[in-house]
Amino acid sequence: MQAKKILIIGNGFLGKRCAAAWPEAVLSDKIIHSAQDVEELIDEHKPDSVLNAAGIVGKPNVDWCETHQLETIAGNTTLPIMIAEACQKKGVYLLHMGTGCIFYGYSADPKGWKEDDHPNPLAVYTRSKYAADLVLSTMPNIGIARIRMPVDYEPSPANLIDKLMSFPRVIDVINSITVVEDMINVFKQLLEKQAAGIFHVTNPGAIKHKEIVAMYEEIVDPNHKVEEWISAQELVASGLAKKTRSNTILQSGNLEKLGIQMRPVHEAVRETLKKYAELRKV
Repeated sequence: MQAKKILIIGNGFLGKRCAAAWPEAVLSDKIIHSAQDVEELIDEHKPDSVLNAAGIVGKPNVDWCETHQLETIAGNTTLPIMIAEACQKKGVYLLHMGTGCIFYGYSADPKGWKEDDHPNPLAVYTRSKYAADLVLSTMPNIGIARIRMPVDYEPSPANLIDKLMSFPRVIDVINSITVVEDMINVFKQLLEKQAAGIFHVTNPGAIKHKEIVAMYEEIVDPNHKVEEWISAQELVASGLAKKTRSNTILQSGNLEKLGIQMRPVHEAVRETLKKYAELRKV
């Protein structure tokens, strides 16, 4: 059976990682100004489905979004709506990459927040992302894949491994995370199934930053040391962040309903760090 063609919009870290893994994918770096621009891309490439991996995170971090609200909204709310408009008109399935960081704090359910729970976004970045979820989730033939804190064996400023190891002071918290290798596999299955709805694409279980750092020091660099572990509250109080970061745990019931599985978080992180260590040797 011929593989379905996938058009990827957004050539950032995760868009490029997906494109490299899927021979049938086309990665577009076209700047989108209107739904018409997206229609032209669809007419040119004739994809069976579209992955929206574009968005604004802010540099050097999401604090940038707090003072660049319009740019953030344009990239995270307006752009997805334009892409959805074009896909709806052309009858093409859209998988939109969202974020699980729209949940702040931990659910009363020990398994974590479900896909149909109401988020409580606080920052400009997370509010702009949730605004897109609210709109896109009203339409048919659209999937929303929420990820959290990507962990990858390829070094990148967006990789949680590189982020944690670059900070002398690290917050001591527990979270759901997304191992990129598993994410790519899940995205592919969602695109093939053209699954509609909201999906939490996070590895089962939760992991502490301390555990990731300990694995890193065991597998990658025994000389690495964190100068100080701090609380989430101290991160803002000390001026290291303008807004409280999302620390939370999600559950992935909608993936389970489709029979899509991800590796348990501790297993997946350990295997990823082994590959990360091997790449450092090259």
